[in-house]
Amino acid sequence: MSLSQFISKQFIRVIRWNESGDGALSYRYPMADMEIENGGQLTVRESQLALFVNEGRIADVFGPGLHTLTTQNMPILTDLMNWSKDFESPFKSDVYFFSTRLQIDQKWGTPTPITIRDKEYGVVRIRSFGNYSYRIADPKKFFTEVTGTREEVVADDLDGQLTTMIVARMTAIFANSEISFVDMAANLGMLTDKVTADVSPSFAALGLELNRFVVESVSLPDDLQKVMDQRIGVNMAGDLGRLTQFETAESLEEAAQNAGGTAGMGVGLGAGAAMAQVMYGRTATGTGVFGGAAAATPAAGAAVAAPEAETKFCIDCGKAMPERAKFCPGCGGEQ
Repeated sequence: MSLSQFISKQFIRVIRWNESGDGALSYRYPMADMEIENGGQLTVRESQLALFVNEGRIADVFGPGLHTLTTQNMPILTDLMNWSKDFESPFKSDVYFFSTRLQIDQKWGTPTPITIRDKEYGVVRIRSFGNYSYRIADPKKFFTEVTGTREEVVADDLDGQLTTMIVARMTAIFANSEISFVDMAANLGMLTDKVTADVSPSFAALGLELNRFVVESVSLPDDLQKVMDQRIGVNMAGDLGRLTQFETAESLEEAAQNAGGTAGMGVGLGAGAAMAQVMYGRTATGTGVFGGAAAATPAAGAAVAAPEAETKFCIDCGKAMPERAKFCPGCGGEQ
């Protein structure tokens, strides 16, 4: 190098990195043809690390602080370059910065439903969603496995790879789990811990630390959810006879609040249905035949049962009550 070239050559005296925005993971400081001045200043901010790379070989790592670049605090680079202790000339080296900030609220989800064998429902397909957070823990490994010679790496560059690792582990865990789908919501904490333990080594292999992993929900595809809802409805119905009585009482109460017009017709229909149930209940005890021929005539000499007192229906709850009663014995409502 001639004297004029040496004089015109630019030397780097201060090296620092201002992160471009959220999601920034690594950044290669632009060196071009410039050299680093011996005794130059390296500023590494909190939540950052700096890595010197010489001709593709990893050298020294610097943590947060202000560092003066000399042979005393660059032992690995000094050894790689075979510098003497009193070396004072400018030098060339690639400098990479890494952000160790927590990358929060990273979303993950199953792109297609996972097919598992459920001990209660047989083969079912489930979907799962959640989020996780991580940070760079080992800059050397991250440089080797991810960064390489790229000028910049952001969180979006890793999203696909990390999500694939998570879903793969979840599929294996769910497939081998003996927890039924209906019990998964109550066991999300246990499933979260299991996935975290299984996924963490895969993150560590990339130089990352999995800080937090959350399974927010486990659900069925829409078509299977409809089938599940129908089955739950049938189980909840139980005794269909009691369900019918309940629905009749509900309709009477609703219609009683709107006595006129169509609502009044609803009261009549509800009362008719309730009366039919009462009459059917009477026939069940042997007092006659409902809906068929005339009731059997009592045998000669047999005592004739006294006719039952006339009844009406409560305008509030729809229950049968004596005709002359002023208050309903069921709900206490005034008639």
